Amino acid sequence: MRTLRVFGNMLRDSFGYVTYGSRTYHIWMIFLTIVMLLGMYCYSIQLEQGLSATGMTDRVSWGLYISNFTFLVGVAAAAVMLVMPTYILHDIDFKQAVLLGEGLAVAALVMCLAFIIADMGGPWVVWHMIPGIGVFNFPNSMLTWDVIVLNGYLFINFSIPLYILYCHYQGKEAKHEVYVPGSILSVFWAVGIHLVTAFLYEGLQARPFWNNALLGPRFLASAFAAGPALIILVLALIRKFTDFSIADKTIKKIALIVTVAAQINLIMLVSELFKEFYAPTHHSESAFYLYFGMDGKTALLPWIWTAIPLNVFATVMLTFHRFRNNFKVLYFCCFILFIAIWIEKGFGLIVPGFIPGPYGKIAEYTPTWIEIWVTLGIWAMGAFVFTILAKAAIGIELGELRYKKKEVLEPENV
Repeated sequence: MRTLRVFGNMLRDSFGYVTYGSRTYHIWMIFLTIVMLLGMYCYSIQLEQGLSATGMTDRVSWGLYISNFTFLVGVAAAAVMLVMPTYILHDIDFKQAVLLGEGLAVAALVMCLAFIIADMGGPWVVWHMIPGIGVFNFPNSMLTWDVIVLNGYLFINFSIPLYILYCHYQGKEAKHEVYVPGSILSVFWAVGIHLVTAFLYEGLQARPFWNNALLGPRFLASAFAAGPALIILVLALIRKFTDFSIADKTIKKIALIVTVAAQINLIMLVSELFKEFYAPTHHSESAFYLYFGMDGKTALLPWIWTAIPLNVFATVMLTFHRFRNNFKVLYFCCFILFIAIWIEKGFGLIVPGFIPGPYGKIAEYTPTWIEIWVTLGIWAMGAFVFTILAKAAIGIELGELRYKKKEVLEPENV
């Protein structure tokens, strides 16, 4: 009973804490709310008209929604780059950032699930994937594996920080034997969620653009570049607008992770380009369409030829110690690297896998404003969730949220 009482107090105090803040904080939350409402309105239009309101067709059946889902799986998996050195290797430099990183993973996974529901056409079809109720088709379907690993990783990344914050809320230290086993499991689970997502594409023999043994490792490399890059940007904002202390050396260590992962990702990109263009076959047509266009169709050219220069520039700049340790340069490079990988794993990966079609026909895909606003609404929801989680966690870590024991008054002796 005491545990439930303390937990209830923590939720109540946290709710009160996140509803108060500076003027900037309230403007930010109002902005996110407006974008979410616009996204919900556009989603209601999609529910009424069906997926015909989007730019997707029977030729290109995965578009902006699945592109963002694929990218955000990597962002969620990147939390492991903070979890492992903090909870397992006991690197104190990451301790102040790891709870925020796991909060970012929770927000990313919530967005992943929202994008899946949006792409399925409506929330009422989700029951088909519930074990025992729908047709789960486990273990044959890679999609069912994806459902398991995503929801499992969401539970792990939510429960571990919740336990640690619950202990800190009472002024106690969390017990290592309670959360360290879950942290170790999360390391392997993080790799699993991205590999399973990659296998989902890689196992489609009829899509040669995805049927590539390098797809899984490149998914991980790009995830461990884009995810920590976003974490650095988030930590920079938290350092500016809150009293939460994050040491420079913490950001510099995360920047080193971003740099190494970005370099590996770039090497794998060069390897893929060599395979596609040095000895091209008819299986290289999707790559030709993506990079050079085909039959006068060039919808993806501006996207990919924006992503590659940004990727190369950011990676080269981060490689040099003097630039990487200049925080203004670091933040700029992390931002453009994040954008570049978002394009690569979206319009540079998902869409060209469908083009040309099985009969060589080219049916291009362009997202509609309905898709764009639904996407913005989901991103705003993720930012809203993370802001709430981060603010509550920061309040507990700073000692501004603490459990107040009620004093028991003894009757006076007569």
